[in-house]
Amino acid sequence: MAFKGIVEFDEDRCKGCEMCASACPKKIIGMSGHVNSMGYHPAGVEKKDECIACASCALMCPDGAIKVFKEN
Repeated sequence: MAFKGIVEFDEDRCKGCEMCASACPKKIIGMSGHVNSMGYHPAGVEKKDECIACASCALMCPDGAIKVFKEN
């Protein structure tokens, strides 16, 4: 059984490179419609209930803007 995950993005650190979105096996990460303090569209989870806590997104993030937690 897969874990449920909680993903937290530090939107101000995200530069919108989309590497996290391409690494996500569930394809649940997308780019936000708003702009962060650096002028980029930050990433975010679109379907939070489908996250399996694999942390692929966090491992791919070059800016360390993503934290993944497993839910019990």
